[in-house]
Amino acid sequence: MSLQARILVVDDEPMLRRLMSDRMQYWGCVIEEASNGEEALEQLKRSTFDLVLLDLKMPGMGGLDVLKRMRELNDETDVIVLTAHGSIEAAVEAVQGGAADFLLKPADFELLKNTVQRVLDARRLTLANAALIEQRSVEAPFVVGKSAAMQDLVDGAQRAARSKATILLRGESGTGKGVIAEHIHRESDRNQGPYVYVNCVALSDELIESTLFGHEKGAFTGAVARKGGRFEAANGGTAFLDEIGDISERLQTKLLHFLETGEFERVGGTKTLSVDCRIVAATNRDLEAAVRDGKFRADLLYRINVISLVVPPLRQRPEDIEVLADYFLARFASELQRPRLELSNETRSIMLAYEWPGNVRQIKNAIERMAVMAPGDQLTPDLLPPEVLRGEDPMSPPVFDHDGLLPLREAELEFRRQHFRRALAATGGNQTRAAEMLGIQRSSLNRQMKELGLRKE
Repeated sequence: MSLQARILVVDDEPMLRRLMSDRMQYWGCVIEEASNGEEALEQLKRSTFDLVLLDLKMPGMGGLDVLKRMRELNDETDVIVLTAHGSIEAAVEAVQGGAADFLLKPADFELLKNTVQRVLDARRLTLANAALIEQRSVEAPFVVGKSAAMQDLVDGAQRAARSKATILLRGESGTGKGVIAEHIHRESDRNQGPYVYVNCVALSDELIESTLFGHEKGAFTGAVARKGGRFEAANGGTAFLDEIGDISERLQTKLLHFLETGEFERVGGTKTLSVDCRIVAATNRDLEAAVRDGKFRADLLYRINVISLVVPPLRQRPEDIEVLADYFLARFASELQRPRLELSNETRSIMLAYEWPGNVRQIKNAIERMAVMAPGDQLTPDLLPPEVLRGEDPMSPPVFDHDGLLPLREAELEFRRQHFRRALAATGGNQTRAAEMLGIQRSSLNRQMKELGLRKE
């Protein structure tokens, strides 16, 4: 077993130091040596190590002094102290002073390996947890939006989080269903447990089954070892199944059994396993229509649809466009270390007039692109994606539909809305020029844009 670590061995006895170094190099470690405390501190200043093996009794600066000096220098490298039989008290003092463990000299190689492995594993776990906590604190998504529709959704999600029921999130692609799923997890009593994401549409039927339920060694070609699935990883927490409407009928049957019993077998296995995880599923499909077409099991839909929440598209909540734009701009400005980035008034007008058929994902990508490509601090209309500048909107409801005319008032509003969008796009978002093009006063343009939901109140 390879330890794969960079270790500093500090001991004034050349033969013992060499023996330990050779053995740990054989185990896969990269070794540096120091014959005294002063030399060790110099090496620690020059290089980074995963672990220090430190003799307590050395001429000049002893091990306790080295350890104390390391901590004064904010060097948090783990230390295993080496001590003779008569110096146990000093070893205990070293552990109390921050050493990870101690070994009696001369150390048995098997004991040395086990101790080094344990300390390294503990260190890596600590670093991984710290990184995860930092990542969550910086990147944990929160629900962005001030519209009544989003406030209603957040309220519903918080109520749903307090239950133990399975939740189905419905909505178009890019609306932020994953953000709502994480919000539900954070607001639930499972928030100290794992949150596990599975994209059901990104994998083949065989791979998604193995991903969810795990597999035994030899279950299929390439299964060289037993591997737990995502449901096992989510034990005590939440599993988010994105695009659940795309799974096969065979997998639907196995998933239904798991949802009903909490039990399953790994692929290729016979042992029944059970886990306790909360399921949140999401889809952009009409599952009721899929049931009627025989493509989705009705009993599975009943099981996952205990609580249903709809994430509205941006065209139904235009007042969130500017909030989202400002949120993503602040985020990317921070990442790019360009804190003075800002949207020009013309850019804002064009963005507010566009319906964003790709929803939150599309507006996020547009802001990121502009932030990266902007030569200066102001994000001007020429940086917008071409489809936004042209006002292309395949999701826009037509003035006429296949069944006939829309109600007159609705048709008039939609015509005016599209007409205003084209004028704003043609003038680069300049409202004065757009008003001139439309033959109306600037004040009338502002009033009608508010009426049509093309700008914030």
